[in-house]
Amino acid sequence: MTNLMPTYTRLPVTFVKGEGAWLWDSNGTRYLDAISGIAVCNLGHAHPAITQAICTQAAQLVHTSNLYQIEKQEQLGTALVEASGMDKAFFCNSGTEANEAAIKLARLHGHKKGISLPTIIVMENSFHGRTMAALTATGNEKIKEGFGPMLDGFVRVPYNDSIAITQVFKDNPNIVAVLVEPVQGEGGVVPADQAWCQHIRQLCREHDALMMIDEVQTGIGRTGKLFAFQHHHFLPDVVTLAKALGNGVPIGAMLTRGEAAKVFAPGNHGTTFGGNPLACSAGLAVLDTLAAHPEYISGATNMGNKLKAAFAHALNDCTGIKAIRGMGLMVGIQLDRPCPELVKMAMDKHQLLINVTRGDTIRLLPPLIMTDDQADMLVAGVSDIIRDFLNTNA
Repeated sequence: MTNLMPTYTRLPVTFVKGEGAWLWDSNGTRYLDAISGIAVCNLGHAHPAITQAICTQAAQLVHTSNLYQIEKQEQLGTALVEASGMDKAFFCNSGTEANEAAIKLARLHGHKKGISLPTIIVMENSFHGRTMAALTATGNEKIKEGFGPMLDGFVRVPYNDSIAITQVFKDNPNIVAVLVEPVQGEGGVVPADQAWCQHIRQLCREHDALMMIDEVQTGIGRTGKLFAFQHHHFLPDVVTLAKALGNGVPIGAMLTRGEAAKVFAPGNHGTTFGGNPLACSAGLAVLDTLAAHPEYISGATNMGNKLKAAFAHALNDCTGIKAIRGMGLMVGIQLDRPCPELVKMAMDKHQLLINVTRGDTIRLLPPLIMTDDQADMLVAGVSDIIRDFLNTNA
């Protein structure tokens, strides 16, 4: 019996301790965490530098509100702006809130240009959050059921389709922004094509629209760059962040550049908890740790390539594998059939924590600190349950 609302179908395990890539449950069983709290704990669990920063700040000051200047928020904003090439930062508490801020900013940008129905281009199979504007922007129709009507001001196009997005710009003079993930995580771990991203960047310049990059899942090193857009050699107008920025402490951010950095004025947007001293101390510790250990981010590319090659070899003769893809330490293994039961199989048989997204794709998001031995354990265990599953469900 629980007093919690049934918003999750929770697995029958309770974790009580973490260290690095490992978690221990209440019975003392150890698990290899290959999902990192859904791309949150990029530096693993109980990282000493993050722990120390949280403890030190909690003993000094947790919260004041944004009615006052917050030193740690100023420092984190400067660090993110310098690392990204953006101009300004706004802090909130989650990825959904960061995307809501970006959507509001895009609409205000449009209204200031005299557009009465500002319209944002979004993608099929996208995921941007579960609040109303972010949910409307999301391309998963199943999670929208029962929550209509959705908001006006969005038009959807296929991911990685230059012809479709060009046509929308041509047909709709109200386009004020494009919102896109550099890798669709919830949509099946699908990376964006570089040429497509550069094409969007050019379209946005030509039409005075904002290019808004949702880096909630990809940001802070997961793809082999601090920000995934850096793989594609351009600067967006807006970047949203959350998840790994606090390594488990809730924090979100919206970074803006150029004209986008001038849209909001006092009273246009706000937050009670966003950017408080505790969350920003955690964010600073994350960035400081990554700067002190550049091998963590560069290693994400090498480890991701190793994982994809190892899975391709281990599953070479399996006819049920449709694709093995990803970027950095975002790896997806797509099967030719739904496979949600693999999550519990991995946990029960091999003490591995994995995720299945889009119904048919195993999503692996291990921490950047994962070792070669842990990677070998992951490949062996996941390959084993895939074979069992395909043989049983032939």
